[in-house]
Amino acid sequence: MSKAPSEMSYEEAIAELEDIVRRLESGEEPLEESIRLYERGSELKKRCEDALGEAEQRVAKLKLGDDGEPAGSEPLDTV
Repeated sequence: MSKAPSEMSYEEAIAELEDIVRRLESGEEPLEESIRLYERGSELKKRCEDALGEAEQRVAKLKLGDDGEPAGSEPLDTV
């Protein structure tokens, strides 16, 4: 059985999401399976968005002092 999206790493979730997209785009899946895949894909998409949001919050821009040495950090979105 597949892991719950909340238990997956970003890499695991995006790989499964890419597989689902390929399967849906092929048009070979029966309707019920397509619906199931779409629902799973929606969950995986949210997991990926959440993981990227968390990573973005952790990314910080290094501030350099007058001497060129690191003097701290500030959030990336203040660039």
